[in-house]
Amino acid sequence: MSMKAPRGERLVIALIGRRNVGKSSLINALTGQAIAIVDEQPGTTTDPVAKHFELLPVGPVTFYDTAGIDDVGVVGKKRVAASLKVLWRSDMALLVTDEAGLTHDEKAAIAQLKKMEIPFLILFNKSDKSAPPEKSLSFCREEGYPFVLLSTATGSGVRETRDRIIALVPESFKEERPIIGDILNPGETVLLVTPIDPGAPRGRLILPQVQVLRDVLDRDALAYTVKESDITRALDSLKSPPALVITDSQVVELVNRLVPEPVPLTTFSTAFARYKGELAPLVEGARTIDLLEDGDRVLVAEACSHHAQSDDIGRVKIPRWIKEYTGKRIETVIAAGHDFPESLEEYALVIHCGACMLTGMDMKRRIRECQSRGVPVTNYGVAISKFHGVLDRIVRPFGL
Repeated sequence: MSMKAPRGERLVIALIGRRNVGKSSLINALTGQAIAIVDEQPGTTTDPVAKHFELLPVGPVTFYDTAGIDDVGVVGKKRVAASLKVLWRSDMALLVTDEAGLTHDEKAAIAQLKKMEIPFLILFNKSDKSAPPEKSLSFCREEGYPFVLLSTATGSGVRETRDRIIALVPESFKEERPIIGDILNPGETVLLVTPIDPGAPRGRLILPQVQVLRDVLDRDALAYTVKESDITRALDSLKSPPALVITDSQVVELVNRLVPEPVPLTTFSTAFARYKGELAPLVEGARTIDLLEDGDRVLVAEACSHHAQSDDIGRVKIPRWIKEYTGKRIETVIAAGHDFPESLEEYALVIHCGACMLTGMDMKRRIRECQSRGVPVTNYGVAISKFHGVLDRIVRPFGL
């Protein structure tokens, strides 16, 4: 993956710590570039800032430089909250401290990282000035927390830090993650039904379609790509039925009618949900649509902000389909961005976007957050298949 790798394919590393312990200096030291603003004045970094870098042999990563977790005052507390929210979309964390060692703030952050099951590395910066307290080092050894003594000023310990980061990379980023390739055999034909999405820039397909196409080719299978208006002609032109048909969710009802029942059928969004590692709970969440009652609230969650069009899937079509399918008075609420609303328990169901801009760990964490609060969760594609009465067929290729 290159520096232009999709955002959802990047390893996200959050740097957290007190003000002026050297988080920004560490980013510069790790990358060998002055990409983060550094100043001796505490509080130089006020909001989480993303810095992209190619960390070999891992690949593309995003470092999040955050405000100090010891910030004070009304605005300071908001900065701390923003810093901790970054953890919800992080795959690992670097907890940076200095010669003061591990204070109450760091230990509170460690507790949060453990609760969220985020791998972390403790970095004692400014070791050229003074060694950290032995009680802090003993604490790390006793608890089994990995740590490094370093100095961003002299460069001491920077290489070891980089090596420790690589060693801590979650296995999900090291292993090959097929989207649908593991259910294909070389030489088989896959029919990809790709309507031209008006929301995609001219000359491009949307990201899930591109990644599925690449996965098919990587498996030495044959990809046959058509628009929904050419399905019958495409099927008639094949000497034998395709091993699999994958369609855009928004035309799944049409494709279901045109593709013979014996032919396996799924959607790009369903395959992508599995790629992120959490298809089963999303299917379970979709089935709870049958339980919605008058007055229930449904949260439609988008991982990124975009310009809404007249036929926007999350803001227009899904609310309409919910109403048509249930026949109930359901209130739909839109939430765009990295964070769920604080009052998640107010919702009877969360319908999430396809998560193409999130990492697998980020999406899993969102699913776990819903589960921990007792709120069913599904995604656009799986929910749409439910609305159109084809959910069982769509998930069958994946053994569900």
